Amino acid sequence: MRRSRFALFASSLLLAVGLALTGAAAAQASPKAATGGYVALGDSYSSGVGAGSYISSSGDCDRSTKAYPYLWQAAHSPSSFSFLACSGARTGDVLASQLGTLGASTSLVSISVGGNDAGFSSVMQTCVLQSDSTCLARIATARSYVGTTLPGQLDSVYAAISAKAPNAHVVVLGYPHFYKLNVATCLGLSETKRSAINSAADYLDTTIAKRAADHGFTFGDVRPTFTGHELCSGSAWLHSLELLDISESYHPTAAGQSGGYLPVLTSAA
Repeated sequence: MRRSRFALFASSLLLAVGLALTGAAAAQASPKAATGGYVALGDSYSSGVGAGSYISSSGDCDRSTKAYPYLWQAAHSPSSFSFLACSGARTGDVLASQLGTLGASTSLVSISVGGNDAGFSSVMQTCVLQSDSTCLARIATARSYVGTTLPGQLDSVYAAISAKAPNAHVVVLGYPHFYKLNVATCLGLSETKRSAINSAADYLDTTIAKRAADHGFTFGDVRPTFTGHELCSGSAWLHSLELLDISESYHPTAAGQSGGYLPVLTSAA
């Protein structure tokens, strides 16, 4: 009888432990951000310029249903979703008009910002239309800005996010390499220009990653996922110069959003 009671107790204990472990595993497997609200901030790389399927109510912000924030929320069903990323946004724009829905219940924030502050569109315009030397000079100016001014601007944005959403996990997404190098049959920009543009992207990403880490945020590096899908690769996830819609030039395609950005956010979230 004593043995029977002990066996019953032991089996009950094992069942309880098993249920506890199963629950813990399920909690670990569940996306932690899905229990709260998700707020997507940033520039055109987050709004989805270049991906098509723009939400009409987003106006000139060109938010796309094929952008990585929209795809993530569709897959994970957070308790709320606020899609505020906007084409052309700089750090000052994020501070002025994108932080309103952040709060204590926000559990995930994603953001890409800094490229417009550094003059990305001007760099590309200069490098496409002018000489190697002029292109390199414009990139040098941008790199100087990234090294001296951008860190403080990023600090202001990141500090504001932390203050308004103290419980949120923040994922800061970077920018991809734009060109595959050492390709004999790549028309357009010279190898010198392509290499310098990629190097500038590395410098920008390194700066953003450092500031994100110092604020306790997670940096999402998209350069690995875009490897093999740069311009000149033959399987590009980026638009080249688009004369019919110039704003989409050098932005991720729908495949770039779903294959390049989404997996990085999913892993980091």
